[in-house]
Amino acid sequence: MSSPIPKTLSGLLRGFIWQHRRAYAAAALMLSGITVLLVWIPTQVGRIVDGIVSGQLSGAAFHEQLALLAGVGLLVYALRVGWRLALFGASYRLGQRLRVQLFERLGLQAPLFFQTQRAGDLMALATNDVDAVETASGDAMLAAFDGTQTFALVIATMLIAIDWRLGLAALLPFPFMAWAFWRISNQVHHAWSASLDDFGRMSRQAQQSLTALRTVRSMGLAAQEQAAFQGWAQASGQAAFRAQRWEAAYEPAVGIALSTATVAALGVGSWLIARNELTVGQLTAFILLLDRLIWPMFAAGWVLSLLERGRAGWARLAPVLQSEATRSDTGAREPVQRAELKVQDLRFGYEAAQPVLQGLDLRLQPGRMLAIVGPTGSGKTTLLRLLLRQWEPDAGRIELDGAALPEWTRHALSQAIAWVPQEPFLFSSSVAENIALARAGATPAEVEAAARAAALHEDLLRLPQGYATLVGEKGVSLSGGQRQRVAIARALLSDAPLTLLDDALSAVDTGTEARILQALRERRRSRPECALVLVTHRLSAALEADEILVLREGRISERGRHADLLARGGWYATQWQTQQLEASLEEDEEHGDA
Repeated sequence: MSSPIPKTLSGLLRGFIWQHRRAYAAAALMLSGITVLLVWIPTQVGRIVDGIVSGQLSGAAFHEQLALLAGVGLLVYALRVGWRLALFGASYRLGQRLRVQLFERLGLQAPLFFQTQRAGDLMALATNDVDAVETASGDAMLAAFDGTQTFALVIATMLIAIDWRLGLAALLPFPFMAWAFWRISNQVHHAWSASLDDFGRMSRQAQQSLTALRTVRSMGLAAQEQAAFQGWAQASGQAAFRAQRWEAAYEPAVGIALSTATVAALGVGSWLIARNELTVGQLTAFILLLDRLIWPMFAAGWVLSLLERGRAGWARLAPVLQSEATRSDTGAREPVQRAELKVQDLRFGYEAAQPVLQGLDLRLQPGRMLAIVGPTGSGKTTLLRLLLRQWEPDAGRIELDGAALPEWTRHALSQAIAWVPQEPFLFSSSVAENIALARAGATPAEVEAAARAAALHEDLLRLPQGYATLVGEKGVSLSGGQRQRVAIARALLSDAPLTLLDDALSAVDTGTEARILQALRERRRSRPECALVLVTHRLSAALEADEILVLREGRISERGRHADLLARGGWYATQWQTQQLEASLEEDEEHGDA
């Protein structure tokens, strides 16, 4: 069982740091060593100055002190390399873990979840927001720890090892700097929150525009989409600039505080030297130690900025990671052996008051073909989505191979069902790789056989690189019919006993349709455990179905074989006559043009 997702960034960082405490402890020890050495160097320089002034340090002893300082410098270098490897190696694992958790959580969500989320926003979560949290776990933790201990050690050295009066004089400006940091950090948080929100909107706009590029161009909307993207890009840039502008205010606050502290230290130090209560070497060491306070002061501002950015990122990321899984997987049965499908009294609606399917009963035996036809909006695609368990029925029961769908594991169902949707999705890879998705380790000969069965082989030979041709984003370089046939070839290559075709022959001609249906028929003959469910608007594709269901307003209004439905004279017969007349008119027009 995965651990609960913390509600706050601090809770997340505490848990992660404890989990990787060895790496953080090693980095802390090395940083502590660096801090001690860097504070020791100014005090040692002060001693060297006093030795030179008094004439007690010269010759070989002086060169030994210089060699010692050089050796300490090399040790500091080695320790800095070491803590970076330890600390950032751990923080990068947090970014990796968050991205994996986000991907896993999205994989557990039903389609309803994605109807309320935008792809661009989810992409922004996996990039900018995770980066903000990752930086908070690495750079912010480094700066917080190192800056705090450096500040404490430097101040202690000033007050104890040099002169407490000088130290108090130098500390006078720091309360005012702390107040300025508090005011600036509040502004930084709001600015970064707005920046991340605007970046999500910009990503969403870019994703939508690129996905619908052909539609945008064909409708002459390119200028409009460009203006919309430019607006969001400008808003994101302005929000990020506001955050950077407020972050830039840290530096003046630090500069004013340290300049004031230096003036105070020089004034008080000169007075103490005049009274012989302080040496020149001690004042030199003190001024060098003040220089060491530059990093802690900048670190304080940097930490506040990184933490506020991380908080803003986690505020957007945490709700998605904490969202309840809407796609349950409590089944234990696997694997599915036979495509024996049974649906009893099925009822479903996307909204409770508006059922899409009502009282459906059907049965499909292995080796047979079921065709589902009906008017647009009658619930055909919804029925297939229920068979795929993309949605859960409101009432009724769906069985596959003798067991209800929830009794099977999600993996078993995905292996048992080959689905070709109305708009098949192709990955931006080669044609062969897209077909081979159906079966890991498929040979080139098996891929070619599937392409031949889908009446695609001849088309692929005409492509620039044949089967190795890259199809582009979502198969943009292929025609609609070619994309459908790639998806059909993928289904034919799979070992799934049940094949679902959702109007997947709409973009091919009748001759190609006949060849594909023949291949599907031969598949059922060679594998008796297989069955086919075909949703189609073209009734010619349903001619050889063992049973045809006519869906109207979510109910089965007619059922039977092709000849039976023609004899009944209902919607199917009327639609058949209409389509035959349209086909005849198209044929006459072709002959006339010829």
